Amino acid sequence: MAATTTPPSIELDARAALAAAAGRRVAVACSSGRDSMALLHAAARMAAQEGGEVVALHVHHGLSAQADAWLALVQAQCERWSAQGWPVRLLWRHLALAPEAGDSVEAVAREGRYKALAEMAQEAGCSAVLLAHHRRDQAETFLLQALRGAGVAGLAAMPPVADRHGVTWLRPWLNQPREHIEAYVAQHAVSYVDDDSNTDGRFARNRLRLDVWPALQQAFGDAEQVLAQAASHQADLLACLNDWLGERLPAVTSMIDGPDGLARQALLVSDWSAWADGPRRELLRAWFKQATGRAMPASWVQRLHREVLDGASRRWPLALPAQGKLGRLDGELVLYRGLLTWRDRSNAVGDLRAMVSAAAQAPLRLRIDQPGRVALPAGWGELMVQPVEREGVPLAWLQDCELAPRQGGERFQMAQGRSARSLKKQFQMQGVPAWAREGPLVWANGQLVFVPGLGVDARAWAEPGQAQVQISWKPSAHS
Repeated sequence: MAATTTPPSIELDARAALAAAAGRRVAVACSSGRDSMALLHAAARMAAQEGGEVVALHVHHGLSAQADAWLALVQAQCERWSAQGWPVRLLWRHLALAPEAGDSVEAVAREGRYKALAEMAQEAGCSAVLLAHHRRDQAETFLLQALRGAGVAGLAAMPPVADRHGVTWLRPWLNQPREHIEAYVAQHAVSYVDDDSNTDGRFARNRLRLDVWPALQQAFGDAEQVLAQAASHQADLLACLNDWLGERLPAVTSMIDGPDGLARQALLVSDWSAWADGPRRELLRAWFKQATGRAMPASWVQRLHREVLDGASRRWPLALPAQGKLGRLDGELVLYRGLLTWRDRSNAVGDLRAMVSAAAQAPLRLRIDQPGRVALPAGWGELMVQPVEREGVPLAWLQDCELAPRQGGERFQMAQGRSARSLKKQFQMQGVPAWAREGPLVWANGQLVFVPGLGVDARAWAEPGQAQVQISWKPSAHS
């Protein structure tokens, strides 16, 4: 039976997350389940005591017959808390998911959920979203990734802080055992619902949770804590690996012009082959991720590691199915004169590059005086302009700005206090794939303001209290 008194650490962790959000308005992802309702209650209660506002974000997937009831519970609870003076309100969105044959329903729903949550957070002016994952969730994720044969990135499981879709995701309870959350719910009589899909054995996490976890915990009473610690260790190793790759990958790669006129990131086989087996495989994985935006399957890592070292010129056709937000990958790996490159069968990036080059001699002047979608001419797609409370560009700057392609020599500053670096270096450090680097740059007041894949330059960040916006870029539909 769960304890009836909440351990102090659970409220301290929630309070620390609110402080880390660095704003007076914070969002909480709320499914109406026990954990997320507890976190929403804790955040709203603390905001009432210490000042601020909490925005509950709910995604209606439409995948369960109970989905309407889940939404109704969150609505009723937010209205009740608001009536008693707590600064909380609700935003929700309905998703029309249409998984294709072979797609993972879990993956499609998860990607759609995170995208919807990020869009709602930005609409509400929240730069951070709190998630209610706890230590048991972390331990389960580590086990699932291990059973899938994941590497360091997968075994690192869920990070306590992550930047994705233009917002910061915070998991304040990642070190809290499930029992502490149960105690909080019991003490404060927080209402919640149980998801009926949690007993569906078609889903891997449910099979682990229902069939494996009870036996594992009975045999190893500290399994949850130990596995979560193992995930934390892998996260430390991942940070070290990323730093190492950031230093070493540029030395074994180079941007070259292909026979079709497209710039490609090539792996320099002679420099790459000088490393030992383990580092070579990691460099191969990192190069492929930058060149394509996708992770190289383990079987292909082993195959290419062996066959590329032979040095003979050859081609390897490779097609990968769509995965989450990533579309189907279809192309070939080409080894020629000591250079390994990726060639996509689609000319989408080439078409976009050609359109950008055609306009290179005449930067396009823009006037943006309010948030929203900004359609761009010349096939450049569109900009999404969203209001934010921090780390945005002053909206006033965009009333007279310019759109231009990369010319070479531009430098970008990721955050205040950091050094400005070349775009190539920043793209490499942030893991931006080659195909995602072709979007137009935004300039204002003689300052580089926005770079697709990197965001708003820190030197253009607005002062506190200024009307400010974040920018994102979407290529045109045909590209």
